[in-house]
Amino acid sequence: MTQTDATDPVLEIRDLHKAYGELEVLKGVSISAKRGDVVSLIGSSGSGKSTLLRCANLLEDSQQGDVVFCGEPVSWKGARHARIPADKNQVIRIRTNLSMVFQQFNLWAHMTILQNVMEAPLTVLKQDRAQVETRARALLEKVGIGDKCDVYPAQLSGGQQQRAAIARALAMEPKALLFDEPTSALDPELEQEVVKVIKDLAAEGRTMLIVTHDMRLAADVSDHVVFLHQGLIEEQGPPDALFGAPKSTRLQQFLSATQH
Repeated sequence: MTQTDATDPVLEIRDLHKAYGELEVLKGVSISAKRGDVVSLIGSSGSGKSTLLRCANLLEDSQQGDVVFCGEPVSWKGARHARIPADKNQVIRIRTNLSMVFQQFNLWAHMTILQNVMEAPLTVLKQDRAQVETRARALLEKVGIGDKCDVYPAQLSGGQQQRAAIARALAMEPKALLFDEPTSALDPELEQEVVKVIKDLAAEGRTMLIVTHDMRLAADVSDHVVFLHQGLIEEQGPPDALFGAPKSTRLQQFLSATQH
């Protein structure tokens, strides 16, 4: 993986197109995040936000456009709906460095919280067990659930499960983090626990792409906000500009709807 300096994008998406059959979900989207950037993606359901994140992490195959991670473009074979990544090892390498936190936590139910956080560094990175355990315990402390190491996911609240999922993502020491609606499955009071962790990560200067319905979170943590509408970028810029003085009618309508 090519080393990037602070001015090079950690993640760059160029002219990305994604369709499910005849339904075109992304119609040519380009975004980039430099080291330490927090980029939030906002927009109505069906605007393509989560699909964009899944394409960035190669969980979904796109039909056209480039995904470039740390200066390394994904290599493809085939075209249009038959296009798939050409190099499985490259996919594994990119995913290892680009951790994703899902809306529904996706913790392994049969493992304790500590085992959940340790699993990938042990099996994927083949790291030393004692070191992995020490780091996993420290990460669970960091997200505020250090006392829950030996508990199973079903015994935790949604907010605690999501914080465990964030610790699990951090355990891979990724170069960037992807958050797909990290708070939308949570009650408002539990949402704040997760928002605090995300704010702390932003303050540490971690590179993050966040799909969120929480406009306050987007305004507070982002360096750059992208408003997607029907598979295209309708407006983008610093949060002050987008939330304070939106230019497009669609964004104005979207923001007024989210404030009620």
